[in-house]
Amino acid sequence: MDRAQQLSEFLKSRRARLRPDENGVGSFGGQRRVPGLRREELALLAGVSVDYYTRLEQGRARNASADVLDAVAGALGLDADERAYLHNLAKPGSARKRPGRPQQVRPEMRQALEALSAVPAYIIGRRLDVLAWNELARLLIADFPALPTTERNMARLVFLDEAAHELYPDWETKARDTVANLRFDAGRHPDDPQLATLVGELSLHSPDFRRLWADHNVRGKTRGRKRFAHPRLGELALDYVAMRAPDDPDMTMMIYSAPIGSDAAAALHLLASLAAPCAATTDLRAQRSL
Repeated sequence: MDRAQQLSEFLKSRRARLRPDENGVGSFGGQRRVPGLRREELALLAGVSVDYYTRLEQGRARNASADVLDAVAGALGLDADERAYLHNLAKPGSARKRPGRPQQVRPEMRQALEALSAVPAYIIGRRLDVLAWNELARLLIADFPALPTTERNMARLVFLDEAAHELYPDWETKARDTVANLRFDAGRHPDDPQLATLVGELSLHSPDFRRLWADHNVRGKTRGRKRFAHPRLGELALDYVAMRAPDDPDMTMMIYSAPIGSDAAAALHLLASLAAPCAATTDLRAQRSL
């Protein structure tokens, strides 16, 4: 993925969403042919020269200072995730190097995942790859063990698996969040060839992905609420929280839960009862193999 092109398209998209009458800038005259602020107006708000901002937006500015990037971020009204994305793309020296070996889930993380027997949880890594999961996550979201390793990826499941439209009643919201999460990862690893391959494949096979990727929205995984439509449990709304691994900022445990006494909590309890026979069968097979 071309870092300069990503930076250029991102800055243009953020500039296009700003309205002159809401940002206190004077008119430079002439009829507007594009939405949002002009480069001259954005440069004025950021306190930089028009020439410098033009070079920055074209991906030609080298070694932009943190202060200048923060000034541009402030003028564009970027949030914390978008600001980090801008810094990573504009300052190659501060961005992480290309990922090397495959990520490995540490034993302590797997133990924590298995201990969460009453709620769905899974571990996600770079490029939204699903690295590990518990039984409730398998029953609620996808049969991860049955998938080839290369297809255990949330972006692939959301955009290339028709079952996702049935699983997520708010599919458009889920899809938008997924693309924004992938963009955030692209900012951290803009030179990752596997990420470029994934984006290319999704763009080729999913018009929805192409549409949302072109929006250049950026969002890290934090917390929120998701609605699910399970074939046996019906519809349930679950709260989720993202817990980043202390020794790997590119590895996150996603945990879903529900308020005690709620219908969703009762549904999770039922899901856990469905998981118990599966776990017992797995243990029996393991014993027979000894």
